[in-house]
Amino acid sequence: MKHSTLSTPLSRALLTLFLLSTPTLSSILPRTGSDPYSCHSNHFPGPLNPSFEEPALKSWTVVSGTAFGPLSSSSESTYWGGPFQKVGTNFLWGITQAGESVVGVLHSSTFKASNVMSFLIGGGYDPSNLYVGLQLVSTSAILLKQTATNDEAMIRIVWDTREWAGQQVRVVVVDNSTAESWGHVNVDDVRTGCDALGDAGLHFNVLGQNNQIEEKDSGLSAEELFALDPIRPQFHYTPYQGWINDPAGLVQWEGRHQLFSQFNPDEPLWGPMHWSHADSPDAVHWRELPVALYPPPTSNPADNSGRFTGSAVVDNSTGALHLIFTDFTNIDANPGAVAETVISASSTDGTTFAYSPKNPLIARPPPGSSNAFRDPKVFWDKNDETWKMVVGSGEGDKGRVQLYVAKDEALLSWEYVSVVAEGDGSTGNIWECPNMFPIDDKWVLFYGGDALGFYEVGSYNGTNFVSEKMGLLDAGPDSYAMQWYVDDAGRNLAITWMGNWPTSKWPSRINGWAGAQSVTRELFLRDDGGLGSKPIAEVANLASGPVQNLGKKNVHGTIKVGSTNTARLQLEVDLKASNAPAFTTFLYQSKAESVVLKYNFGNRTLTLDTTSAGYGQAGTWSAVIAAPKNDVLTLDILIDRSSVEIFAGDGTAMTATVFPRYQESTDIKIEAVGGKAAFNSIKLTPFGSTWKA
Repeated sequence: MKHSTLSTPLSRALLTLFLLSTPTLSSILPRTGSDPYSCHSNHFPGPLNPSFEEPALKSWTVVSGTAFGPLSSSSESTYWGGPFQKVGTNFLWGITQAGESVVGVLHSSTFKASNVMSFLIGGGYDPSNLYVGLQLVSTSAILLKQTATNDEAMIRIVWDTREWAGQQVRVVVVDNSTAESWGHVNVDDVRTGCDALGDAGLHFNVLGQNNQIEEKDSGLSAEELFALDPIRPQFHYTPYQGWINDPAGLVQWEGRHQLFSQFNPDEPLWGPMHWSHADSPDAVHWRELPVALYPPPTSNPADNSGRFTGSAVVDNSTGALHLIFTDFTNIDANPGAVAETVISASSTDGTTFAYSPKNPLIARPPPGSSNAFRDPKVFWDKNDETWKMVVGSGEGDKGRVQLYVAKDEALLSWEYVSVVAEGDGSTGNIWECPNMFPIDDKWVLFYGGDALGFYEVGSYNGTNFVSEKMGLLDAGPDSYAMQWYVDDAGRNLAITWMGNWPTSKWPSRINGWAGAQSVTRELFLRDDGGLGSKPIAEVANLASGPVQNLGKKNVHGTIKVGSTNTARLQLEVDLKASNAPAFTTFLYQSKAESVVLKYNFGNRTLTLDTTSAGYGQAGTWSAVIAAPKNDVLTLDILIDRSSVEIFAGDGTAMTATVFPRYQESTDIKIEAVGGKAAFNSIKLTPFGSTWKA
């Protein structure tokens, strides 16, 4: 992706503000009452009809094409994915005039540029063909531009326009896309001056690709650079720009934890898959390394062939880091090819990977894999002391897992064994990212199906897995493609992608990136025989200041715990001493938005509610928490700028991405109504950056 450089005015402003900020790397923009853009000076009226409230695009001019016209001003409030997030009654909906694939250009009335402006944008992601721009009237030059996120819902963009203050400009809305899907742009609520920065005392998080500093030109450390973006998680792995999804190749090698991810560096959408690479001394602080795997070269822009998910092992004979993964070939662009094969690459230095001359290790799927054949995961089978490999598959309406056994010590020759497990259709017709491993006296199989992560605990005899207990790996909306590994201490660890396929809610695309990986989790068998998880102990290494401990506290009504969006909140609740029907924990709270986490004492149900939590996915998700033997409920809540991970003491996990609109949405409160919630302990620990490896 081509990023903006420090020559842009807003990038310079952000860098200056950052260098003047405190060493705690808190929000780069000053808080309430600040005026970082001198918005009170050079504040001029914006374009006429800025929110399209007047009918028939009054005061806007159709310059070319048929994409825009009198019908473009829409009063619709919701679409299939929720509200449009419009302001007022009407907004510009780019498909209502003549459909999706038509093109056109729309101009606002001319106006004097103020020091700052903002607007709402939604619709398709296409920086070249779909965007809102600011045009200098005297030269017709496009000064700034912004595309959307492949979502109808609109997101606020803030532009620093001090460089052109007082000059005549106009807003241009460009739709040069002929795409039948996401080939349009939505716009609303153009603001200038101080009004552009917030609502009723709240300040917008400053978003937009023009605000992102060029990584290679910044002169900043990763910790400093990643702190600039107000919605970027600070103690979770994210790409600086581009897209990531499945974690892959998890292993501890030469003492350091290795994290690879499915990666598209060119844009914040899924595309030709690379493997990004990071490593860590403690599995919580990461260091970015060069891209490990690249797609095969092609001159066809429609060819999205790439390197899909896989696993890593250490070659005991050579000490090399050995990757085994899916090689995906787009058969539309490469007729006659096999879509999914298994290949290998290895490295002795951890940064340069060579493909095996024996590729492909598995040249085609076995029978009964017509739906898919992907994501090989290698494991040591203690039944017969051999290396085995599970591969995700599916046939008809049933997901299944295929099993292979290694025929050589180098793990370059594999023989098909059997279908080791098969579904009944209720968990999807493709099982992706399978993992199988022993834990205590049981075996665990987990996989992704129907956009959910399922686990099964049971028995395995070397050829066949028999399920005894089944459940979800994570009860929240944003967890998929979890991968397991064993560290040098013998712990069963895992990382999950904090995202999922059904949602269109990727607000961070506005800033050029999408996707994050969870903190490293330790897996264990729950008291009920299911699979549980918790943050690894090393998560405590992220603490960046003293713990605020409220101690024993009976909560009647509402108490404020703190105000932060990068912290660990640990609660111990005395169930016997509590007599309220429920207690609620509010996160990312301001007077306009919050995440709500509610525990009902009667039915032991924990409910996560993000319906009023900003730009992200809205919904409610619930899990029943097992009754603790000591009558003390524990909740371990990891709060990052745009994600929350919740771990109950019984092993239940809930993960969600959260993208607040406002800088002030950082309050943490606890409320009990109709009685008391008795807490043995309420601890809030500030957390720092993951980029210190």
